Amino acid sequence: MYAIIEDGGKQYRVEEGDRIYIEKRDLPDGTTSVEFDRVLMLGDGAESKIGTPLVDGAKVTASLKEAVKGPKLEVIKFKRRKGYRLHKGHRQKYLSVTIDEISS
Repeated sequence: MYAIIEDGGKQYRVEEGDRIYIEKRDLPDGTTSVEFDRVLMLGDGAESKIGTPLVDGAKVTASLKEAVKGPKLEVIKFKRRKGYRLHKGHRQKYLSVTIDEISS
């Protein structure tokens, strides 16, 4: 069984045991699990459920593993003959979660 969930403006196709990287958010100290209640679709062969826009009563539970950083992105701005150069870098922060349960 798989589910399509929405989190942070992005959609993820997940199954039990999958590890995904979601955008970092402020969570209370000691939090070990995250619940996703915006389930767009539950798939299981011929018994698939498609939400309008969400599937009623469906949720996905995931356990929190660690906070990680994404790849480094470099932004370079340059204007010729003006002496203008700008070099910036950015690394997005993510949370690594493992999908534990998909319930409908």
